[in-house]
Amino acid sequence: MHLDDLIVGFDRALRTLAAPASSVRPVPGADVADVPLGDSERRHVCGLMRVNHSGEVCAQALYQGQALTSRREEVKHALKAAADEEVEHLAWTEARLGELGGRVSLLNPLWYVGSLTIGVVAGVLGDKWNLGFLAETERQVEAHLDGHLDSLPSVDLRSRAIVARMRDDEAGHAKMAMDFGAAELPAPVRVAMKLTARFLTGLSYRI
Repeated sequence: MHLDDLIVGFDRALRTLAAPASSVRPVPGADVADVPLGDSERRHVCGLMRVNHSGEVCAQALYQGQALTSRREEVKHALKAAADEEVEHLAWTEARLGELGGRVSLLNPLWYVGSLTIGVVAGVLGDKWNLGFLAETERQVEAHLDGHLDSLPSVDLRSRAIVARMRDDEAGHAKMAMDFGAAELPAPVRVAMKLTARFLTGLSYRI
């Protein structure tokens, strides 16, 4: 781990938490007419998009921590490329929240620190476990986004387009981890990850 890596990491943390995210790719669904939602539907969609935005904050921190402690240069580069793609997810969810009059989670700084710590620890354990944690995380996120597609109002095509594109990207990240030799995590670890994610998403939906 080099000093310049730490400086770049600190800069990424500040930009993730304090600066508007930007996207190279067009925002999915931007060409679809927005349909007015009822108050309860709008609050629900804001809650879901807030959860997804927080998830992308966590992803930034997780990838950063994993890249800092990964042993293989090709894995570091792959993690950094995936993190860049996740920045676009940040931009998309942030933009949609703005359109709906919502806000990001107040707990994002806490989620960032926690995810960074987990990423560093995963990297220290070795690349196969580091990648295994990444693959399992992305599989669970993909399932989580499938659940959001079931829950989003059918008329909210803009939000649905964003979530569907994010889901496809996450599946690609999981495949990347497996291609680099990810280990399968033990069942108790996978269950613990699901329970923790359920608790954290419940908080982000409201706060």
